[in-house]
Amino acid sequence: MKNVVEIPRTQVIMTFVATCVETTARLLNISYKEIYQRMKRVGLIERFILLHYETLHSESRENLAEVLVECMINWEDRK
Repeated sequence: MKNVVEIPRTQVIMTFVATCVETTARLLNISYKEIYQRMKRVGLIERFILLHYETLHSESRENLAEVLVECMINWEDRK
């Protein structure tokens, strides 16, 4: 039997965050760097993605990207 490699939870969550950024960038057809900066500027990663990881990671990428775009735009409008 082969050895099973366990990935630390933190690494799994950070991979999910990266997927969120990339999927959102693809939906909006802009660079992942720009999306990351926009998300960071409004605190979307810390205050939404990480906070609601358990719920969000069960969503499809398409639904997740749509939710993140809507949230990001709403939060940007408030600043």
